[in-house]
Amino acid sequence: MSKILIVEDEQAIAELEKDYLELYDFEVDIENDGQKGLDRAMLGNYDLIIIDLMLPSMDGFEICKRVREVKDIPILVVSAKKEDIDKIRGLELGADDYITKPFSPSELVARVKAHLSRYERLVGNGGGQKNEFIEIRGIKIDKTARRVFVNEEEKILTTKEFDLLTFLASNPNHVYTKEELFQEIWNMDSVGDIATVTVHIKKIREKIELNTAKPQYIETIWGVGYRFKV
Repeated sequence: MSKILIVEDEQAIAELEKDYLELYDFEVDIENDGQKGLDRAMLGNYDLIIIDLMLPSMDGFEICKRVREVKDIPILVVSAKKEDIDKIRGLELGADDYITKPFSPSELVARVKAHLSRYERLVGNGGGQKNEFIEIRGIKIDKTARRVFVNEEEKILTTKEFDLLTFLASNPNHVYTKEELFQEIWNMDSVGDIATVTVHIKKIREKIELNTAKPQYIETIWGVGYRFKV
């Protein structure tokens, strides 16, 4: 049974989320305070965390940043903040998804299930498995151990950054639209979440490119999308 932490100061919303998630056999805990939510996220063995942005004592941005520094589990931000700058900031701090209030509980459950399914599938490597690598012009991706090296120097990527980079590198010279990448990596329709792909591409470039203004790996095809160059 997957264990989920909800950090939400509106008790009615938190209870509604909890009720729907428990209908699908998730084990759910709730914290209404930002600092307490962070403490619980750090100490608890959670499979996914749902974080509101506007919280007492510590906002969701800071919680997301702190958790992402030490944990690689999916993080979903749920907030009434609708501005793109808030979505982009949340994603840049390591969130895997951003859901704007009001939303349907069934949509939340669907996104939770999609993120957990992909995360479990990608990290659930069997013992004794021979590592599978992608090596292209100085970049080495260990698909089995989920590690990335650029000119022998290891780069630390979040779960979705790794997934996106690996997918593009596994399909070199193929141009993908942002919608196609969102569907492939997040396993759901984009529906206004195109910024998610843009932000993750930006963060990947900051980690693997020598010059982000002139990327040698992930190329932008203006008006279309992205491709991994070989």
